[in-house]
Amino acid sequence: MTAATTELLGAAPLAEAPAPTAQPPVALYIHIPFCVSVCPYCDFVVYAGAAARGPRNRLEAFVVAVMRELELRADALDRRFGPRPPLSSVYLGGGTPSLLPAQTIDAILALVVCRYGLEPGAEVTVECNPGPDERGDMAAMREAGVTRLSIGAQSLDPGELVRLGRRHSPADVATTVAAAREADIPSVSLDLLYDLPGSTVAGWAATLERALALEPDHLSLYALTLDDPDLEGLTGVAGDHLPTSRGARRWRERARAEQDEDLAAAQYRHAVDRLGDAGWRGYEISNWARPGHESRHNLAYWERRPYEAVGPGAHAFDGEMRRWNAARLDSYIGALVPSDGSAARLPPGGRETLSVATAQAEEVILGLRTDRGVELAAASRPPLAGAFEWAATAGLLDTTVDERVVLTTRGRLLSNELFARLV
Repeated sequence: MTAATTELLGAAPLAEAPAPTAQPPVALYIHIPFCVSVCPYCDFVVYAGAAARGPRNRLEAFVVAVMRELELRADALDRRFGPRPPLSSVYLGGGTPSLLPAQTIDAILALVVCRYGLEPGAEVTVECNPGPDERGDMAAMREAGVTRLSIGAQSLDPGELVRLGRRHSPADVATTVAAAREADIPSVSLDLLYDLPGSTVAGWAATLERALALEPDHLSLYALTLDDPDLEGLTGVAGDHLPTSRGARRWRERARAEQDEDLAAAQYRHAVDRLGDAGWRGYEISNWARPGHESRHNLAYWERRPYEAVGPGAHAFDGEMRRWNAARLDSYIGALVPSDGSAARLPPGGRETLSVATAQAEEVILGLRTDRGVELAAASRPPLAGAFEWAATAGLLDTTVDERVVLTTRGRLLSNELFARLV
């Protein structure tokens, strides 16, 4: 522990943080809730099978609804803030947004430009699955204004992909990266999972090497998390999650029994060392980038900047309040495209106004997720000082030359324990 960190623990308390204030969004998230199939570990709001493909698919009805929500949310922002700065990022997530026809993505982005504005050089991300019938038309997406592609690879081991219920092969991932490069998409990211059932450090290292050989610009590395949204009360009529199927629940129970915290820590440490040696910046707990390819959209979340969001289950934040849409597709479309011909209305959901204490804790927690950390003085604010003292003693914290508190690698591994103490 450095002298600066020791000084932190004895610093005089700061005045209480100011109350949160509402501001217009700098970013926009659009949730596209369709996949060809649902992976058993997935907790995102996803509709698959006939809803996504075939004569009874819901894509067209959904697109009409989400366009109307974009309009209604823009109207509300105009009334509340008047003229506002253009967005710095747009993110189409899912689900599998690349299932949308390229002309539909173009129409959505044209509406965004018209009603929200996009600053010059704005980041526009589309998530895609790498299967040959899922990856979409890269050239047409680029023509529509997409600047960043986030590819859901999850693994580059054929056996692990089968166990995860994925439909693609490692070769499909390589083909998708090559197609993105050929289409001149400026930034390409891969998502990978570790702490998988039956995995090893050697197997994880091999997947990481295969990923680096594809020369992406960004890597998101996530430990497989097997939550229970039903148990957490998130799947009711107004909830932002969908109920877990019985098959997925059984899969998760088996997978959870095979997970190993020590193995996960070893896999994470290997990634930290390997990517650091390769010159990648680990700018957030789960994210590494080549210089200049950090996700500006996700940084807006971690910097606690305001963002708008549309689509089933989507969450928005204006600086003082969090708002979310309910996950149910029928109620979402029913509100925005009423069958009786009445006027469109905003979809059901919920909201939470944040207290000063909650906002203060969130700012510190989100800041600590990044390699910028938080200001040294932040640790002296009660009631956070006790948690920082525990973390410093446990070797979870360090300080930078410009007197900011950051997590060590050990701190990143034990971050959830620290964050629980900060709430």
